[in-house]
Amino acid sequence: MSDRSMAAANAPVESSDTTAVPDAADALARSVLGGITDPTPEDHLVLVGRAAAAEQHAKALLQETINSARAAGHSWATIGQVLGLTRQAVQQRFGGPAAAATGEERWLGPVTAFDEMPELEAAGRLGWHTIGVGMLKHRMVRTDTQWEHRRYLWPAPAGLLEKDGWRIGSRAFPWVYLIRDTGRPVPLTDHT
Repeated sequence: MSDRSMAAANAPVESSDTTAVPDAADALARSVLGGITDPTPEDHLVLVGRAAAAEQHAKALLQETINSARAAGHSWATIGQVLGLTRQAVQQRFGGPAAAATGEERWLGPVTAFDEMPELEAAGRLGWHTIGVGMLKHRMVRTDTQWEHRRYLWPAPAGLLEKDGWRIGSRAFPWVYLIRDTGRPVPLTDHT
């Protein structure tokens, strides 16, 4: 990482700072407004709902980028510097314990971006598909049918990806993982 990009990464991002991501605040506002130019009293409640949904999406994106930074080897202290938080604060806020898989769920891993697709393909043949992503692992659920998995870069609009039976199984910035039930039964072998 260059000195310039390290300096930019280490600068705390404030809510009013639109220089970190050019025009992000304007784009978000346009999205929330959704064409409302002269709001009625009822429109204000619609805007509150849209803003709340946008906040939830932004929180999820922040969590995914932090998970991605951790998977890339960055420490809690380094991430804390970028966010203007202490190591302890960022770890407590974003490093919650992973939920244990139960019953027909399990974790697949450790996997990396280099080997996860063959692992997901093998698991899919046994009826497992991704429903979530953790650091170097996928949360999987099992069914009686085989599954296919694909991976795309996140900026692709979901509407363009979700066709021909494909749907989003999980997201882990910068990836979107699509899943599709093939309808074929799982071979009569050990499913684990």
